[in-house]
Amino acid sequence: MSEQLAKTYDPKAFEEKIYQHWMEKDFFKADANSEKPPYSIVLPPPNITGQLHIGHALDHTLQDILIRWKRMQGYETLWQPGTDHASISTEVKVVEKLKKEEGLTKKDVGREGFLERAWSWREEYGRKIVSQMKKLGNSCDWSRERFTMDEGLNEAVTEVFIRLYEKGLIYKGNRIINWCPSCRTSLSDAEVDHHDKKGNFWHVKYPIKDTDEFVVIATTRPETMLGDTAVAVHPEDKRYQHLIGKVAILPLLGRELPIIADEYVDQDMGTGALKITPSHDPNDFEIGLRHNLEQILVLDEEAKVNERGEQYNGLDRYEARKAIVKDLETGSFLLEVKEHDHSVGQCSRCTTVVEPITSEQWFVKMESLAKPAMDVVNNGDIQFVPDRFSKTYLNWLENIRDWCISRQLWWGHQIPAYYCSECDEIMVSKEAPTQCVKCGSADVVQDEDVLDTWFSSALWPFSTLGWPEDTKELEKFYPTDVLVTGYDIIFFWVVRMAFSGLEFMDKIPFKHVLVHGLVRDAEGRKMSKSLGNGIDPLEAIEEFGADALRFTLITGNTPGNDMRFHLERLESSRNFANKLWNATRFVLMNNEDAVEKYEDVKEHLNTMDYWIISRFNQVVRDVTENMDRFELGIALQKIYDFVWNEYCDWYIEFSKSRLYGENLEEKKVDYENFQLTFEELDYDVQKKRISLQIPIDSKDKFV
Repeated sequence: MSEQLAKTYDPKAFEEKIYQHWMEKDFFKADANSEKPPYSIVLPPPNITGQLHIGHALDHTLQDILIRWKRMQGYETLWQPGTDHASISTEVKVVEKLKKEEGLTKKDVGREGFLERAWSWREEYGRKIVSQMKKLGNSCDWSRERFTMDEGLNEAVTEVFIRLYEKGLIYKGNRIINWCPSCRTSLSDAEVDHHDKKGNFWHVKYPIKDTDEFVVIATTRPETMLGDTAVAVHPEDKRYQHLIGKVAILPLLGRELPIIADEYVDQDMGTGALKITPSHDPNDFEIGLRHNLEQILVLDEEAKVNERGEQYNGLDRYEARKAIVKDLETGSFLLEVKEHDHSVGQCSRCTTVVEPITSEQWFVKMESLAKPAMDVVNNGDIQFVPDRFSKTYLNWLENIRDWCISRQLWWGHQIPAYYCSECDEIMVSKEAPTQCVKCGSADVVQDEDVLDTWFSSALWPFSTLGWPEDTKELEKFYPTDVLVTGYDIIFFWVVRMAFSGLEFMDKIPFKHVLVHGLVRDAEGRKMSKSLGNGIDPLEAIEEFGADALRFTLITGNTPGNDMRFHLERLESSRNFANKLWNATRFVLMNNEDAVEKYEDVKEHLNTMDYWIISRFNQVVRDVTENMDRFELGIALQKIYDFVWNEYCDWYIEFSKSRLYGENLEEKKVDYENFQLTFEELDYDVQKKRISLQIPIDSKDKFV
């Protein structure tokens, strides 16, 4: 048996060999027909736009520990793997590759040609990411691997869209949305990162028609003045009550603006008077609806001023800002400029400053979906670990807006809506209609937009198990037991899975949400390409082994908190793996004929044997309790201390003396720490005995 283990620990050779053995023996496969109690986890599907990073390594290692632990306890485990199509990110990558390698644009190759190239990208990079996950040691059921755009999941997405539409929860309307001028698509609120930046408050005089008076407006975006349709003041603001109902004149363009009263206006903010631009500000949009104001869109999809901007037509938004400020100063409209720190929204993918604009898009009504998703957290059906993240979850749901789900892209789930070119009738169906249901015209075209990536990944816990079909997998493994995720995507994914599971399965999608932090560099900085401080997990595995990397990521890890990654710790972790290797080899070398030699093992046990067994039982108990509380870092430390300090440094050394008769330096053991009976130490986990059971009288002590 010892011949199976080489004398020297070499993770490169061993890890690949053992993983291949596991795969060949189907050790990771889940059996939906099993009578064992189920335990399931869905893997957050990585995007097909690159390779795994150190954050993936942490996330996957946490899940792998949980799933292997439950598998060892006798559960029928399913770790559901897969990858995500990542509409915006992948389309950007394919567009860049198309331009670089072929000198072509999307329009040059057309939709079908572009999709062929996108699927080719998926085959190359999606498969690469899966191989990297295997390199990390993920014990997923790879026979069940899914992709968010495969045939079954596409059917689930279409089914959900139609059901929500027929229920009146999906609608198409002209509303304010987040627009990325670089990605050229709409974004949901969750796809916009807000950063505090230094800017200015430009104080501009708006003349009052037929008087010598003027009202001062403070704005951080002078270019949006071109879309102003009113001036608003608070109805109780004594400074402006005499102006309510009068008309202001928009500087530079001369447009007449009604002065309205609205309680939204903050009397203490700026000058207490607001320019209302319904097409370029979400709050102004709501005010515009209340007062039936005109919507004037003055920026196009590239964030350039359109014809409604008159003399500024064609200018980029920032060029227009400079020109407008200069003209305001020349026309004596600019009163003063003050520095001002304000929050600026950026596209989470390309960091371009997002432009709020009105646009005809598809939306999901969130009010009725949000409430049940809040209730299951408030009543404890879904529990966050640590609990403080439940506040983040609830706060986002309490302030949620209708979800914009349409994207102006070609890569993704195309919206199952069809339009009649004759009468503009909208038809939503699984199959393309051959004629209009209203006028009978055969001139019917499908909506060109695709759905937000998160629309499909929100269904991941049940769509991957065969929904909308009633499958054995759904019956066995849904709801899942725990979702492991970083705190940075609670809004993106966790919230949407919660309300989707409740809406379509009438059950929560998971019982626990284990939230981990980010992996930072040794100085506590966030890893990024610009800083050049990223850690490639594959390079770490190549040099130190997957076990060493995983051990390093879990050591000292606590739920919800960021961790610092020190490269030096990889060496220490590898040393521990080497220690385990040598200890295992020692046992195998001296245990080949143990069964034949000792028919009744207990008759040959001495005090040291009893001691190590009792310590083992106690560590099993403590570690199991830590694991039940998702304290994986603490559990690992206890295992490390036991293996290195007690089993290897004490017990194995004493065993050598017994086996080889060596004169080893006497080592003293403080037995006072072990005043427990074997009956007390014997531990029952899930009604399955996992401790070493030695039939010793309960009154016997170890001293």
